[in-house]
Amino acid sequence: MRSQKSIFVATVFTFLAPVFSSMAQEPMQMPADEMQHHHMNIPTVQPTYPRLGRSQETAKGALFTLDQAQSLAASSNPTLRQAEAEIRAAKARQLQSALYPNPTVGYTGDEIRGGSINGGKQGFFVEQTIVTAGKLARGKDVYAKEIQLAEIEAQEQKIRVETSVKTAFYRVLASQELLDARRDLAQIEQDYATAQRQLFNTGQADESELLDAELEAQRLRLFARIQENSLREEWRSLAAVIGKPDLPLATVAGDLEHNWPDLNEDQAVEAIATQSPATRIADADAARAAALLARAKREPIPDLQLRGGLEYNNEPLGTVPHAVGWEGIAEVGVQIPIFNRNQGNVAADSAALDRTNLEKQRIALTLRERAATAVDEYSSARQTALEYRDEILPRAKKAYTLLVEKYGLMLAANPHVLASQRKLFMLQTEYIMSLQNLWTTGLALQGFLLTDGLEAPAHPDDTNRPIRETNLPLPDRLMATPMPMRP
Repeated sequence: MRSQKSIFVATVFTFLAPVFSSMAQEPMQMPADEMQHHHMNIPTVQPTYPRLGRSQETAKGALFTLDQAQSLAASSNPTLRQAEAEIRAAKARQLQSALYPNPTVGYTGDEIRGGSINGGKQGFFVEQTIVTAGKLARGKDVYAKEIQLAEIEAQEQKIRVETSVKTAFYRVLASQELLDARRDLAQIEQDYATAQRQLFNTGQADESELLDAELEAQRLRLFARIQENSLREEWRSLAAVIGKPDLPLATVAGDLEHNWPDLNEDQAVEAIATQSPATRIADADAARAAALLARAKREPIPDLQLRGGLEYNNEPLGTVPHAVGWEGIAEVGVQIPIFNRNQGNVAADSAALDRTNLEKQRIALTLRERAATAVDEYSSARQTALEYRDEILPRAKKAYTLLVEKYGLMLAANPHVLASQRKLFMLQTEYIMSLQNLWTTGLALQGFLLTDGLEAPAHPDDTNRPIRETNLPLPDRLMATPMPMRP
């Protein structure tokens, strides 16, 4: 049997072997008597695995939920109030369009004479325009279409805000999970650097290996601090879209791994192209253009100008020394549409109607094109998340577990174990990024690609802005960039 000193030397060598040498070499086999002695004196080593939700378990204050975020946004996001104000404005414009022209009341005089003769006529009149051909009704119909547009805009804005709050919430949740994972990675790398320091102190490693380990530990600590900044940034974005920019930072409650947005790719594209508020707005805008054309065609039909009143005639009534007295006035006028038949406006409104009908097709095609891009990103993110969850992470976990078991039996070096653990936690960060991408693209598709909750609702005259109506999340907000793995 070897001496206790021999066993101690073998243990130290196994613990401090360089990571790359230990990965390239076969594990050192131990005699049965040393194995028995090791089992009697060294406690079982327990592996440490990455998992989600730890920050929620250790939160200092109350967790912030998605329902709370949506409730606050419903009462605080200014764009929702803007949409309501636009509905009120459209209804007020409709009321104004149906009002009859005001009458005109005035004084009239004719052949007014003074002095002793005191002749002439003086009196008053009332003048009223009679609107014909149902032009007021046609104008009211135009503004009814504007009310419909404003109401669809309000519905769209509600979807936009809700989707924006959801995506911002899940970005905060993913950033929260990434912070835990990157702090773990920084600690693992620090442990590795400590092991390299011990190797250097005993002459088992040179200074370059120590510096390399310390630099990597510093790099991962930097990533962890940057992630802290990213978490604050995401929280500020969430607070802004909610409408509460001074909302104090809190830990959000959620689950990235379950209840993913479940979408059929073909159905998602079809739903966006046919059921999106953008297509409904395009339909309503075309109906409004048709109403404008109908009103323009009625404009050439002249209105009646009625005028009536009374005049007192001071002229003597023949040889009788009395004035003629009160006389009635009545006039009826009509404008003859010889030169101006509103033909220019009719032609312009007809062209506008053609344009809005074509706009409906363009919007549908634009939605299909952008939905196809989002669906492709969603499909890739879902495939990536499933691959990590079902294949990559379980294999990395198993490899790490086996190495921990070997380390407990003194058949593997500690740096080798730390390298495997680091790889597992690095893969966990990539898994979290794929989950974030899955949630953001899935929610965008469920929300008809309407994701900017601080975009103001459009005025009826500004509806032909397809980028606004079909905007997608910015690519750098959807796609999380994986942190490069150490070779």
